[in-house]
Amino acid sequence: SWDDLRRRLEPTDRRCFAFFHPSMPDEPLIFVEVALNKGIPGSVQTLLAQDRKARPEAEADTAVFYSISNCQPGLASISFGNSLIKQVVSDLSAELTGLTTFVTLSPIPGLTKWLAHENHAWDCDQPGQMKALAADYLLNAKAQDGLPVDPVARFHLGNGAIIHAVHADADISENGRSQSGGAMVNYFYDLCDVSQNHEAFVSNKDVAATPDVHALAREAARARTDER
Repeated sequence: SWDDLRRRLEPTDRRCFAFFHPSMPDEPLIFVEVALNKGIPGSVQTLLAQDRKARPEAEADTAVFYSISNCQPGLASISFGNSLIKQVVSDLSAELTGLTTFVTLSPIPGLTKWLAHENHAWDCDQPGQMKALAADYLLNAKAQDGLPVDPVARFHLGNGAIIHAVHADADISENGRSQSGGAMVNYFYDLCDVSQNHEAFVSNKDVAATPDVHALAREAARARTDER
């Protein structure tokens, strides 16, 4: 709706960046919506709350990429997202020197389908369990090519981001509960490391993640062993 669009774009702590082509000046190829935040968020409902107070730009230390959309179906096979995110990080770093952290708050669209396929028991009202299962999925669920089966993970890891944190009850909408049991993930972009991470992902299929995420995945593996 227009009200939702205005809420996402009008406040001073919200930004939208896009790539355009000269032959289609009125239609973006891809755009990303950014929230300027204090700290790394763990809930999309909190991040986008209708009654929240806009934060002064000077107080923000974190840029959150919370929505990335390809607008041209015919160009879906061309990855503009990598270049757009890196350009946004560069532009925001130059404009707002207080920004030190660049992360996403991303969905995990294949989680519940994978849990059903693997016959894993899950309960979205058990946040500790959902975090562990989500970490296990992101680190260990692989497609035939050996890369993560989750499309959002493939995108951000392929860009050189790392899996920074997993959150339960992060998207309590009907769709969020249905696709991921309410879990979401932060992918962290450090421009000093993205090239190295990208190369390791493409060449060795290494999935970069923090120790906390690895610990959660091990917790899920132990729980499965105990069930047997």
